Amino acid sequence: MSFTYEYPRPSVTVDCVVFGVDESTLKILLIERDVEPFRGQWALPGGFVRLEEDLEAAARRELAEETGVTKLYLEQLYTFGGVERDPRGRVITVSYYALVRLAEHRVKAATDARDAAWVAIDDLPALAFDHRRIVEVARERLRGKVRYEPIGFELLPHKFTLTQLQTLYEIVLERSLDKRNFRKKILGMDLLVELEEFEEGVAHRAARLYRFDERRYRRLVKQGFNFEV
Repeated sequence: MSFTYEYPRPSVTVDCVVFGVDESTLKILLIERDVEPFRGQWALPGGFVRLEEDLEAAARRELAEETGVTKLYLEQLYTFGGVERDPRGRVITVSYYALVRLAEHRVKAATDARDAAWVAIDDLPALAFDHRRIVEVARERLRGKVRYEPIGFELLPHKFTLTQLQTLYEIVLERSLDKRNFRKKILGMDLLVELEEFEEGVAHRAARLYRFDERRYRRLVKQGFNFEV
């Protein structure tokens, strides 16, 4: 059965802010557009939602098609509906933010992307559409949520040192943390598994490695546990 709608229907897109952290910098994944509008300009990975797919499926498909990135933590961020945000017409975008371990994701441009690259968030080029605003909202969401949910572990190697963990939080929160207090608090949560392994190939004294116990965290949450850094 077909329907006739009284009002014009806008198009819907998805745009993804993919975060990664190296030793000292918060980065996001950008693509260089190979089609108009804004051909040759950097933008967030994304595209139009197909009629037969839901929003998250569209976001994951666009990421895979344009950058080759798959299997990542993905969460809906915000809906942007500025009337003039897309010169092609009335387009509403549903944005997502994603967290990845940089070492596990080699990016490659495809479909309507000419290039794909990791860029430091404090050194972004001019971005197409309203993507700069989307990045700002995503960064604020990450800064807030990393304090009350253990999503930061999605940005770390599976095995990490306490220094790496503290550095991650300092990068995301954009402030220094007292080493003694941070370690006391994070170890007091009893969410880290101390491994019989140490750093390798470092000039300084090798530090012990840990891993995050997600199963224990899920059990504790059901008992009313609150994660807070």
